[in-house]
Amino acid sequence: MKERCIVIPAIKKNAVIPDQLVKKLAGVTLMERAIHTARAVAPGEDIVVLTDSQEISLICERTGVGFHWNKDLRFTSLDIVAEMRDLLGDLARRYEHCIILRASCPLLTWVDVEDAWKKYLEAGADSLVTVKSVRQRIWNVRGDSLERLLDCATGEAGACGEEQLLVESRALIILRLALLRETPQVVSGPGRAPVPRPNKVIPYFLNERAIEIQGYQDWWICERLLRRRHVVFVVAGYPAIGMGHVFRALMLAHEITSHKITFVCTRESELAVESIARKDYRIVRQGHEDLADTVLAQRPDLVVNDFLNTDAAYMERLRAGGARCVNFEDEGPGATLANLVVNALYESGRTTERLRCGADYFCLRDEFVGARRNPLRPDVRTVLLTFGGTDQRDCSRRILDIIEPICRAYGISVRLVAGPGYAHKEAMEAHLRKLENPLVEFTWATNVMSRMMEGADLAICSAGRTVYELAHMRVPGMVLAHHEREARHTFARPRNGFAFVGLMDRVDDVKIRNVFLAMLKQARRARFWERQNRLDFTANKARVVGLMLDLLDRDET
Repeated sequence: MKERCIVIPAIKKNAVIPDQLVKKLAGVTLMERAIHTARAVAPGEDIVVLTDSQEISLICERTGVGFHWNKDLRFTSLDIVAEMRDLLGDLARRYEHCIILRASCPLLTWVDVEDAWKKYLEAGADSLVTVKSVRQRIWNVRGDSLERLLDCATGEAGACGEEQLLVESRALIILRLALLRETPQVVSGPGRAPVPRPNKVIPYFLNERAIEIQGYQDWWICERLLRRRHVVFVVAGYPAIGMGHVFRALMLAHEITSHKITFVCTRESELAVESIARKDYRIVRQGHEDLADTVLAQRPDLVVNDFLNTDAAYMERLRAGGARCVNFEDEGPGATLANLVVNALYESGRTTERLRCGADYFCLRDEFVGARRNPLRPDVRTVLLTFGGTDQRDCSRRILDIIEPICRAYGISVRLVAGPGYAHKEAMEAHLRKLENPLVEFTWATNVMSRMMEGADLAICSAGRTVYELAHMRVPGMVLAHHEREARHTFARPRNGFAFVGLMDRVDDVKIRNVFLAMLKQARRARFWERQNRLDFTANKARVVGLMLDLLDRDET
């Protein structure tokens, strides 16, 4: 006797949509999809389709699976086992177990079937039923009105009718066929009459893949889900390089709602993992293996690399694995192997079909689109001081000590903003207590940077993505680069409303003080403000996301 068989009920008369079983869903008919799933689990000789359709019988014949055809078949109840009792009784003579696979749940995969089978065997169950968990308030109908099914008077959790329910998903049933021919065993206790032993039925949770085709809306939803592709963002974020890559990747991921998203973080990027985890995306952190192995294990359709320069070996592995690649801020040897490179912060390159350079490709976060841009005010009343998400060398402290006496003398407020990776928070707070300057306000790990820029007349910052946001908000600024690579971000120049002071560790305090004093003058700020007023980044994000998704569409064709 063989261990298991698969039965696929395929009764056209019971379909809720005309020709539902032979109509293509995401390019494949429901019937063919169910047969492909079954063939991944069992050989064709152990698969039987029960049908009332000659067309479906022909599909079975051509795909090498068995079938039972009866033109008069029709199911009249939801008890699928009772409806197929004759066929199951016949199979019970040859198989120990039967897997009943329903074609109307197209999101079910062969992995689900095998996993359910494993759990069924481990539990020693008589039957397994796929279910989904829902929380609902339950009501009774009495006449023409509703009444709560459960009493609310107790005040206990769930007492007001909201219950966690397990609803059967008609996707999969596993059955021990001996149940159809055995005499039920009995159990008894001292002084009690024998009672039948209940069958052991275990649940298999299929929550997000439990959608059953019961109408056109379900059909549409399943088609969208089946056409989803897998987009993997590969990011790095730690004190030495900051969190800019992570913030941009999160912003782009928020725009991609029709596809599955996974984040892969490089092994040193603990800070990135913590930040992304708060957004509830699936995260995989690189282990001891090569980064390409971690990425390819996710079976991506599109890889978005945002972790500085890539090397050729890494990119060759991804290309060989069939993934299309979009790289951001990549000037490494691997960039030539990417399908698309977006270097918004590097303006020296020449834009081509494959390489997109310059401010036209800077993606503005949504919080800035609705923010109040600053008018040009005659005097500087508020200075914004910020050096990115990590500020590893505590540039904020140095600049604050240079400008604080000037701001105190002129009555200028200072908004000091540090990111979540700022490791000097306690030391800064202690320093501010010693300064005893009520005009200095310290904010750590804000989620609303646009609010920090609203009302600012002047900014001092590093040369990363913040300068584009400041330009959008019409805040002239003075810029000090953390390192040589950042100094090559040439957007932060006078033509866009910024005084580039130089590399932080090569500029003395006197020069920083003198540039700050010059920026307080209304005439210079007015020139810078006018130049920023001509800039517009609001359409850029949609442009970049469109380029990324075009690669997926191109891959489908």
